[in-house]
Formats: sequence, structure tokens, C-alpha cells
Amino acid sequence: MAIQESGEMYLETILILSREQPAVRSIDVSEYMGYSKPSVSRAVGLLRDGGYLNVDRNGHLFLTDLGREVAEKIYERHTYLTRFFVSIGVSEQTAADDACKIEHVISDETFEAIKKLPLD
Repeated sequence: MAIQESGEMYLETILILSREQPAVRSIDVSEYMGYSKPSVSRAVGLLRDGGYLNVDRNGHLFLTDLGREVAEKIYERHTYLTRFFVSIGVSEQTAADDACKIEHVISDETFEAIKKLPLD
């Protein structure tokens, strides 16, 4: 199953939150992303059904190996592209906003080429 951009965003958010707190719940994702609880619940169900995450009986969200792989890839792109844009003179906020848009559509080939460029 190919994952959509919105699914990648959810997985990236769960990864970020899991690094900041011991357990991640749908409500945490909802608050972090600014999405409604029903929207997050629907996305969680789709991601669970797709094999990207597990939900325990307490409602805690856990990335599967597949989910972690996707989340790490998107997170790496986000952080690296943000740093790259800042290094060429883009403001921090604009760099982060642009990286968030580009991280989902940039090819692996182009991203790997950008990573070879020196950062200040």
C-alpha cells in the first residue's frame, strides 16, 4: 500500500512525539498537528490497517518497523532540507515551511544529491 502525504505527516508526528514523551496517544497527535480527534482517529485506523502502526489496549500508538522507516525518512528530509535552506539564507520559519512541503515529493536521487552539498 502506497502511503499518502498526510499519512507520512502522521507518522513523522508520532516519531517526533515518541522522542519527547514515553507514550503517544491520538489526542497528543491531534494537539500537535492541530487536527480534530475524529480526523486523527480515522488516520490512525488507516495507518494501523496499512501496517504502519500498532495501537495497544491503552490507546498508545507505536510505529511498526515499516512505519518507523517511513517516519525516519520523512523526518530526515525535513530536518536536512530545513538546515540546507537556512544555510543558503532562507529564514528559519520559511525554511521549515518549505521543507515540510518538499519532503514528501522530492525524489530519493535529488535528496541524496542535495545531501552531498556542503552546509555552512
